[in-house]
Amino acid sequence: MCMENYAITISKDEEVRHFEIGEYMHHVEDKCKYRVYENGAYVASFTPDDHDFLQICQNPGQVDEEILHLLADKIETHHPHGINDNIRRLKL
Repeated sequence: MCMENYAITISKDEEVRHFEIGEYMHHVEDKCKYRVYENGAYVASFTPDDHDFLQICQNPGQVDEEILHLLADKIETHHPHGINDNIRRLKL
């Protein structure tokens, strides 16, 4: 079951890319929890690790890894419970 998708914009080196994120509430351990779409096509997915940090699960769209890390940061920030916000602030 997927919650309503939401949009995330990533800017890197003057390039702006728009993604749509689908979050799957009933996450199964061996399945990816967050699916990423660009222009309607499935391009990547993430799964939380044991500490709720997102890890790349699949990358069929061959998205640059730096873009994927920026996406993971924004997805974590978008999470309604603010997972990892305090830890991330301490790293800055």
